[in-house]
Amino acid sequence: MSDRITTLDLNQGYVASGAERNKVLRNTYWLLALSLIPTVLGAWIGVATGITQSLGSGLGLILFLGGAFGFIYAIEKTKNSATGVPVLLAFTFFMGLMLSRMIAMVLGFKNGPDLIMTAFGGTAGVFFVMASLSSVIKRDLSGMGKWLFVGALAIMVGGIINVFVGSTAGMMAISVLAIGVFSAYMLYDLKQIVDGGETNYISATLALYLDIINVFQSLLALLGIMGGERD
Repeated sequence: MSDRITTLDLNQGYVASGAERNKVLRNTYWLLALSLIPTVLGAWIGVATGITQSLGSGLGLILFLGGAFGFIYAIEKTKNSATGVPVLLAFTFFMGLMLSRMIAMVLGFKNGPDLIMTAFGGTAGVFFVMASLSSVIKRDLSGMGKWLFVGALAIMVGGIINVFVGSTAGMMAISVLAIGVFSAYMLYDLKQIVDGGETNYISATLALYLDIINVFQSLLALLGIMGGERD
């Protein structure tokens, strides 16, 4: 289970102007769209080579957590420099590579491609709804942050435990919870940009990317468990 990291704005108390907010939002959307390219490339390479299939559960978990936290730390350190975008794109390639193991398992089903497209469409739908809500909700949602972080932490701990337990029911419960928490996180992060609370488009893209990848992964896991058809 991918972890969700809440980043702190270095300019606490500063609220961006309308023009600055629009610029951050526009740059975030462009970079978010661009980040999908290395994600797909990483997933394709992972499926084609089977590189992640050879990793055991424990080793795969260590590699994922170490790589993810390392990249997130590097992104936060470079987000105000020209290096920030390449580091972020390298992270999305890594995430695609790590996601390839689940994608390969789903592709083993007769209706695997349909399940992947359904998960992609469902994730896009959630993003569209949350983006629309963020532009019409006037209420300050900043208070949601700490509760969502607790939920994300619980999901991460539950996911790590379930790697070793291997419970299908546990995976379903974690996936349902993750869809709810990270959909809400998506709204929270978008609202932060709209309200001017997030002024760095690289940090904003990282937050939204983690929301999207978690929703997609959880939807795909549920669809695979409930709708996968064997030959």
